[in-house]
Amino acid sequence: MSLPKYEEISNEIRKRIFEGIYPLDKPIPDEVSLAKEFGCSRMTMKKALEVLVLEGLLYRKRGLGTFILKSAIEEDRVNVLSKETKGLTAVAKGKSVTSKVIEFSVQFPSKEIVNLLAIETTSPIYKIIRVRFVDGEPYVIEKTYMPVEIIKGLTEEILQGSVYDYIQNHLKLTIASAHKKIRADKPIDLDKQYLNCSNEDPILEVEQVVYLSSGQPFEYSFARHRYDKFVFTTYHINKG
Repeated sequence: MSLPKYEEISNEIRKRIFEGIYPLDKPIPDEVSLAKEFGCSRMTMKKALEVLVLEGLLYRKRGLGTFILKSAIEEDRVNVLSKETKGLTAVAKGKSVTSKVIEFSVQFPSKEIVNLLAIETTSPIYKIIRVRFVDGEPYVIEKTYMPVEIIKGLTEEILQGSVYDYIQNHLKLTIASAHKKIRADKPIDLDKQYLNCSNEDPILEVEQVVYLSSGQPFEYSFARHRYDKFVFTTYHINKG
């Protein structure tokens, strides 16, 4: 069975991205030009590009075009692409979720964060460290970086609740997908202090970059979970 036209196109553009055919410092050709090249409608081309946006390979800058996310092709990484981007408040629905803010500051990003969030070195970012509690019991420590220009108006009061709820319902931004790395680690002092871990208790860390529906990364974070409070479940759909 042949692939739908938009999937054929997205596969070819993905191949071109990894072969370096499109320069990293310039937008890829626009939808009209690509539609003409591939002999398809603009709607089909839009759908093909949307696949790559949701994969975190491309992101859109309003008025400037569609760009390749450098960190997606420069890093040798094994990751999980997830369209499940619920925060802890949504996951623990029906339970009391509270937060203790350990650090909340604004700073300039490191080179790594510049690449991962597709921002400039002069773009300020929030640095957030907070402990999340479920029904009064510590579950996870989150260290998060977000661009101030995208996630505007973040305050410590908002951090006491759900940041994702603020992003989606107040800022009216759509959270689309995430690239995750999941690893086991030994507890550090912060874990032992706030998660009630002993030296022998493993920590499950989720490192992730989260994307808006435009393909723009808006979050780079590390969530360090108590091993007895975290289960990662995935599934595979066989398309034949």
